Amino acid sequence: MQTYIAILRGINVSGHKIIKMAELSRHLASLGLSYLTTYIQSGNIVFQTEALENSILEEKIHQNIKENYGFDVPVIVRSKQEWQLIVNQFPFNVEDYDVKRLAITFLKEKPVHIPIEELEKYKASSDEIIYHRKEIYLSIPDGFGISKITNTVFERKLKVAATTRNWRTTLKLMEMANQLPISTKGAQ
Repeated sequence: MQTYIAILRGINVSGHKIIKMAELSRHLASLGLSYLTTYIQSGNIVFQTEALENSILEEKIHQNIKENYGFDVPVIVRSKQEWQLIVNQFPFNVEDYDVKRLAITFLKEKPVHIPIEELEKYKASSDEIIYHRKEIYLSIPDGFGISKITNTVFERKLKVAATTRNWRTTLKLMEMANQLPISTKGAQ
């Protein structure tokens, strides 16, 4: 068994695409996902299942949501090991920043091209953006309401699905993944 973290894009926001996490957990259990645990209502799921490629799990979860709720929800999956690497590579020293203004935008896949000059037009002068494979590390000191850097901008410019989690949520999901039982059937 392998531990994974799935994050959903755009659910339970402003009364749109409402999904109750307890109900979602029951639906996803039918896919063979076990030790399902959710965190807050914005679509954060930690689970275990047989070792599969992230893209296969993304599609299974996406289809399950579409069948049970009738709408498309982008799903991004990372293994526990991948999530740990993302946390380990976090480029900002949290002691030097307002932790509430730090986040990571997770991309469904590595973009073919990153038009940095075009993206620069959307950021506030104090924003720091660091691109790394399938993640974008963000420091948004003036707040996400001031910066025009959004998931929609990243999706439009990079041509991949994107969803953002703040630093605290990212760490909480890592903690939750670490609390799941370690499988005796193979490496975690």
